[in-house]
Amino acid sequence: MTVSLEQLRRCHVAVDLGAARTRVYVKGLGLVVDEPSVAAVNTRTGSLIAVGALAEQMTGRTPDYIRVARPVTGGTVVDIEMAQRMLRHLLGEKLRRQLRRKPRLRAAACTPHDSDPLAQRAAVETLVGLGARRVELVDTLIAAAVGCGLPVEQPTATMIMVCGAATTQIAVLSLGSIVTAVRIPVGGDAIDHAVIQHLRQHHALMLPSQSVRPLQLALSGSGLNARGPVTTEIHGRDVATGLARSVQVDTAAVREAIHAPLTAVLDGLGAILRDCPPDLVADLVDCGIMMVGGSALLPGLDQMLRDATGMPVHIAERPDVCAVLGLGAMLDGKIEPLVLDPIAC
Repeated sequence: MTVSLEQLRRCHVAVDLGAARTRVYVKGLGLVVDEPSVAAVNTRTGSLIAVGALAEQMTGRTPDYIRVARPVTGGTVVDIEMAQRMLRHLLGEKLRRQLRRKPRLRAAACTPHDSDPLAQRAAVETLVGLGARRVELVDTLIAAAVGCGLPVEQPTATMIMVCGAATTQIAVLSLGSIVTAVRIPVGGDAIDHAVIQHLRQHHALMLPSQSVRPLQLALSGSGLNARGPVTTEIHGRDVATGLARSVQVDTAAVREAIHAPLTAVLDGLGAILRDCPPDLVADLVDCGIMMVGGSALLPGLDQMLRDATGMPVHIAERPDVCAVLGLGAMLDGKIEPLVLDPIAC
């Protein structure tokens, strides 16, 4: 952890700026914002039309003068000004007024593992623009591990897998620090893209962007496993004629399309286990892998990891909000560090 728990206890607000959703935790109030990281802008006037869920509904349905922007990509702020405007509207005037009353407002933010200094600076500037006098950065892997209740401060190995929209982060933790970790540029968006490409190539069908995730859940029951319905009816637009069309999609073929991007995740998981000390790998045989993040809910993904590693795989109770709840637990002082007193010689 790059910041001490004592410094985090002095913070007033915690922010998790994700590629898919933005979440804000305020000390004393709990989780106050959980909305998609999307903003709709009028390009003629520069005014903000909508943010959050309403802006996400506008994706692919707007006229030319309205642009739907995503200021966060892969956990990194790529448009600081837009991210600040989005956060202001998500917080609301009443909550921002309460935060401005703090004499020295301190904020904490999640950053992806091994993020570069420019990405960290963008996160800091985003919160400074909202009035924060000081910003503490916490690795997403540690925050998520705390949020799902893993004993990160103990001298035993715990493995966490953060399945995000743009990236998948895997780490082995011990004594409150990261022993070995990897960040893979494959997430829920890559799985969506694989499904869209499969339907376009094999069925000449263009699928609406907001129908991709329901298609994955249509495999539910079966998910990535070879059980469930053989075919699923999908509605979309014909590539050649542009007319609405329905096709019967072979679910086994869709599963194969989804498996392709997940190969990189399995390779990264194998690399982590190879780099991990043998004593910690022995601990992982018992405790297994904890999955968090929105993409962890993909049906059958946990079973696929069990088959590939032979280790138990668990999904957190609230996998999508573990990171911000972990930051909130640090802010509220619910996490006690392991104190190692020096031995007198």
